[in-house]
Amino acid sequence: MRVNLNINIHRLQVGNHIMDNDCGSQNIAQIKRITWMGVFLNVFLSGIKFVVGYLGASQAVIADAVHSLSDVSTDLAILMGIRFWSAPPDEEHPYGHHRIEALVTIVIGSVLAIVALGLGYEALSTIRDAHIEQTSWIAVIGPIFSIILKEALHRWTITVGTRTKSSAVIANAWHHRSDALSSIPALIAVMAASINPDWAFIDHIGALIISLFILKVSWDIISPSLSELIDGGASDTDRDIIKKIALDVDGVKDVHAIRTRKLGPNLCVDLHILVDPEISVRIGHNISDKVQNLLIEEGPEVMDVIVHIEPDE
Repeated sequence: MRVNLNINIHRLQVGNHIMDNDCGSQNIAQIKRITWMGVFLNVFLSGIKFVVGYLGASQAVIADAVHSLSDVSTDLAILMGIRFWSAPPDEEHPYGHHRIEALVTIVIGSVLAIVALGLGYEALSTIRDAHIEQTSWIAVIGPIFSIILKEALHRWTITVGTRTKSSAVIANAWHHRSDALSSIPALIAVMAASINPDWAFIDHIGALIISLFILKVSWDIISPSLSELIDGGASDTDRDIIKKIALDVDGVKDVHAIRTRKLGPNLCVDLHILVDPEISVRIGHNISDKVQNLLIEEGPEVMDVIVHIEPDE
């Protein structure tokens, strides 16, 4: 029997599989634990930097303290957002709530950008102002503490973010790293201004460098999530992998019209496969099932697949 197949084979909806089992609960617990750790550490470091920056008359260290304080807001955004993006799919949101995480990630990046612009403006507007007080060595305590503790927190957070495949947690980890690295010019500025009062302008330059660095990090955080919200697709490499996996299925003659979109850490895939036009609907259906299952099992973080069957003519 000759059957002309050009039908939309049923979707294999996996949904938010990470959050539907015990592993999902463990992931949420890890994210909350590392984020609360970040809250307490950021409050502690911000307080230390404000105090020593004030006592040591260092604008760069005070700017660094504001950066640490901004980390608290992003930590709180994650703690509030995770209860929503970890919710399972429902009738109104059949694909789950992953994009709430993208929104939280954009909030984190936007907070960083606002802080960076504020610090940069303050540094430029006061760069010619004379220091009333000479910067003293006590101000180095804040940057030294920050470099050590925030780098350790970054490594811990990036590990949790990678394990749980959370873009918001990974973004927050880079927020911690930016705090650690931004403390380096603050440390240099304090040391230079303490050695020679005539070098006090370096303190303002240090604050400006910090602001530019934070601005770059904020864009790196926002850009991938913006791409997700406007239905950005997979990379060429991932598309090639998807095509190769589908072609490896017995009965698939060719693959084309591959479309993908990001959904949290996962991919939704829509593709057309060409099969022998003389096979039955049942056989074509079985081939599509094999393509679906293989892409979800071996594909690049594939969570959902729609397969269209076409006759190879």
